[in-house]
Amino acid sequence: MTRLAILAGQGSLPQRIAAAHPDALFVHFEGVAVDLPANPAQSASFEKFGQMFDDLHRAGVHDVVFAGGLARPALDPARFDAKMAQLAPGFMAAMAGGDDGLLRAVIAAFEAEGFTVCGAHELLAGLTAEPGLLAGPDPAPLDLADASRARAILTALGPLDVGQGVVVADGQCLGVETAQGTDAMLSFVARTPDVLRHRARGVLFKAPKPGQDLRIDMPTIGPATVAAAGAAGLAGIVIAAGVVLLLDREETLQMATATGLFIMAQAA
Repeated sequence: MTRLAILAGQGSLPQRIAAAHPDALFVHFEGVAVDLPANPAQSASFEKFGQMFDDLHRAGVHDVVFAGGLARPALDPARFDAKMAQLAPGFMAAMAGGDDGLLRAVIAAFEAEGFTVCGAHELLAGLTAEPGLLAGPDPAPLDLADASRARAILTALGPLDVGQGVVVADGQCLGVETAQGTDAMLSFVARTPDVLRHRARGVLFKAPKPGQDLRIDMPTIGPATVAAAGAAGLAGIVIAAGVVLLLDREETLQMATATGLFIMAQAA
């Protein structure tokens, strides 16, 4: 592989990639609090894409990976450099179609500059899961039926670019992930009265949006997801095999088993 740059957001994933690729350039953005690893590092601004591209080229970077959580930044057009001023109208138009459209536009901008955009799962082994039961007890038939129902809901919502997670209990949709994220959805589900759940525990299903580019914003679960699912009283978590990131894998699976939740990967 030619030299890699890690465009770092929050969370443990950028640090793991940095540890596995010690020569990679760790790029941290203004306004995004991250811990800097031992790797060579440089700062960047969302408002100065031209400067960022120039810095990456000067550093000999050819491959880039987006890793970690990044919220939409508040941008000041007065600070745009020439390249960002050129790109901004396309970004704004793409943003009107949802996060997926914006992220595709960002990938296209990097590719137009000659960079190869990699997925985190291409750089670290074991980030995704093969089909099968990963932790906890075997799911009940009702749990599997709820997972199927959740998958159908997520597929139907795909063209609207809404989210990557759905909670279903006894066939009833209790929550759909939106811009607030999975934890916010699970917190909402936790406050759902039992009468609306038909006394069923329910299942969280996570998968990419249909047609999503998996090199960026890949759906993710980790210890926090398990804790929130447990607090919401769910029976378990079902993820699409091979296309959902399983962060802090050992801790996540051990926590699920200790909490009594199952985690299952199903063929995508």
